[in-house]
Amino acid sequence: MTAAGQLSSPTFECKIASPGEAQEQWVHLPRPLVFTNGVFDILHRGHVTYLARAREQGAALVVALNSDASVRRLDKGADRPINPLADRLAVMAALGMVDGVTWFDEDTPLQRILECRPDVLVKGGDWPVDRIVGADYVLGCGGRVMSIPFEFERSTTALIHRVRQG
Repeated sequence: MTAAGQLSSPTFECKIASPGEAQEQWVHLPRPLVFTNGVFDILHRGHVTYLARAREQGAALVVALNSDASVRRLDKGADRPINPLADRLAVMAALGMVDGVTWFDEDTPLQRILECRPDVLVKGGDWPVDRIVGADYVLGCGGRVMSIPFEFERSTTALIHRVRQG
């Protein structure tokens, strides 16, 4: 509570940084630093298992989320994302395995990757390493790039479909 009796922001929200502030925050995170990105619209077991495996690759994990406009350009459906960016950022920041969260409005997270200068760049098992945006940069800096195999086949799109079918 604040002096005025209002609730203060939950402590996990300090993990959220705007694109302009993220680089300054990330410089203080322990290395090796792991970077990943995605929509993470309706968080499910596949997502959290993937994020836990990503975090195991280093000392800190940074996640960049697609902005709402960026999600709409991905052709995931006219009504996507289901959860707006602010909500997705808060849910991601609340996860213990996540050390920093930001977003990108561009079609790819390349600018956030360049700002982050991760030691490890990861994506899910549906991304071959040679198609991961920023892989050339990270490898050129002596880092690692990996595609983490799925342990639980889950899909937000399939989940939404199931809910709508009743």
